[in-house]
Amino acid sequence: MSGCLLLLGAIAWFALMYFVVGRGIELLFGIDASRKTPAFALRDGRDYEPAHPMVLFGHHFAGIAGAGPIVGPIIALKYGWAPALAWILLGCVFLGAFHDFAAMFISIRHEGKSIAGIVEKVIGRCGRQVFILFCIAALVLVVAVFSLLVAKTFTSTPATATASLLFIAMAPVFGWLTYRRGLPLLIGTCIFVPLVFLSIGVGMCFPLDLVALLGWSEPAVIKVWLAVLLLYAAVASVIPVWQMLQPRDYLNAYLLYAMVLVVLLGVFVCSPTIRLLPVPEGMSLGKGFVQAFPLLFVTIACGACSGFHALVASGTSAKQLSNERHIRPVAYGAMLIEGVLAVIAVISVAYLAPETYRQAAGNPVQAFASGIASFAQHLGLPQETGATFISLAISAFIMTSLDTGARLTRFLWCELWQREGRIPPPSCVSVLTKPIPATVVVIAIVSVFCFTGAADKIWPVFGATNQLLAALTLMVATLVLRRAGRSYLWPLAGMTFMLLVSASALVTLLLEKWQARDYPLTITTLFLLATAVWLCLLAGKAFFNKEPEKA
Repeated sequence: MSGCLLLLGAIAWFALMYFVVGRGIELLFGIDASRKTPAFALRDGRDYEPAHPMVLFGHHFAGIAGAGPIVGPIIALKYGWAPALAWILLGCVFLGAFHDFAAMFISIRHEGKSIAGIVEKVIGRCGRQVFILFCIAALVLVVAVFSLLVAKTFTSTPATATASLLFIAMAPVFGWLTYRRGLPLLIGTCIFVPLVFLSIGVGMCFPLDLVALLGWSEPAVIKVWLAVLLLYAAVASVIPVWQMLQPRDYLNAYLLYAMVLVVLLGVFVCSPTIRLLPVPEGMSLGKGFVQAFPLLFVTIACGACSGFHALVASGTSAKQLSNERHIRPVAYGAMLIEGVLAVIAVISVAYLAPETYRQAAGNPVQAFASGIASFAQHLGLPQETGATFISLAISAFIMTSLDTGARLTRFLWCELWQREGRIPPPSCVSVLTKPIPATVVVIAIVSVFCFTGAADKIWPVFGATNQLLAALTLMVATLVLRRAGRSYLWPLAGMTFMLLVSASALVTLLLEKWQARDYPLTITTLFLLATAVWLCLLAGKAFFNKEPEKA
């Protein structure tokens, strides 16, 4: 099969679905462009700050992307490219993008609160507290693992460290000029985007190699970078979003746009042929799809459906949305672009021979960078330069998840102690819900996971946890639509499927870890299953005991 035709077909599919399905979702939820959003109603200059839709798209896309839509699809090719592509093309349109749209819309209609904070209205306070603790645990794990990943990347590829630090230095200047000095966004973009790409060249010429500069071992340097990254995440998650979060993510998004453009041109010029088998050797197509359940649907998350996206959509993005009509391009559109990226990831390695793929799958990011660089060679870009650029772009996006994740965790920590939207009277608890003390608590917990190695030990359960979070978000959407007197069959069907996927994956993992006598992961998996059952029972009670309320 031609990779060029495959990519063209995927782009056409996603473009058509954006206008057809995306419009249908707007009608289902009842978008009201005249309604004031929380970004204006609760504007505080720190977290609630209206953003230009292009800036918000850049932030949201950078926040949900990371390395997920690249790593997951490449690993999942062991189940065959046919099941992987089917899940990306169908799951992204009808589950993932719907899920992201719903999370952002529901948050907008509930004062910009996170999905976890909204649970109290549809399930009750008990379910809300359990849900928030579940989300905090997932986010702490994400921030810890991503911090470790970035620290290791900075140590092994010092050019990435230089470029990333230059990105961080540029962002406040761009934000100050555009938000406080009135610099038009177009002019600012024309000035700073070239500087972003220039910083990559500077990084390659002047790599910040701490191993050589300090004369320390790699493990020691990784710990130094960890400390620096956690300090950065703490500061960036407290300062106003217009100073760092919005401008940095907006500028970083152009790295991914450039990467996608290089890939598109490279694939069209190179026209690679898919060499991997549609399903594993010796299997029929039907049997291949059956064997892929449930692990395929857990392995490919960000490229199809990911619960983490709900935390971004209802956490930082909802607090910056200036108009409800922007939900479709920001939430639904960003997810479809991520689907395109997932298809690109599949093509980037599916042209390899099966034996070569098995070797490359051990390092998905490197395999992706090498594959894209080989396509870019047909455009006159040297292999080494192309591979370095792709690696830097991916690392930059992984880093965007650090301060976004830290800020989201701070929001959830504060919501944990709220009752009916109000913080309890002044006490030691209310002090810990202030922005700076709350951030200190969050970073302290993340630090424990980072420096003790606990994050790496628990990470294998994250895939199923992430999809369980997606199921619970769709559960909230089901209850919200039902109470508004609108059709809820779409999210109900999605919730049921994602519950089956996550529960099956957790049971599979439970049996595997029990046989391996890995008791910490066994206990963690049991806790997740118990939490899911508990929340579903509470949701069922709310579903059958309360009559729908007309919107």
